[in-house]
Amino acid sequence: MSEASTIQLNKNVIEQLKAAKEFPRQTYTELLKKMINIFIAVKERNQYDEFLHKIQQPKMKELWDNKEDEAWENA
Repeated sequence: MSEASTIQLNKNVIEQLKAAKEFPRQTYTELLKKMINIFIAVKERNQYDEFLHKIQQPKMKELWDNKEDEAWENA
């Protein structure tokens, strides 16, 4: 037998969960597990994107902060 817990949710959250079901007999546990997996994947992807952005910043600054570009700004 699996362990179960009871949580309290606002009625509008329950309605949103009902609307998010992929099929009528999908349990809230199945739905929430899927939502959690998607959330974790997006979070990891975002961390990777932030990492790439940080390592690219010095090169971007080098390329963009130059006298030639400044001359065009004042043209």
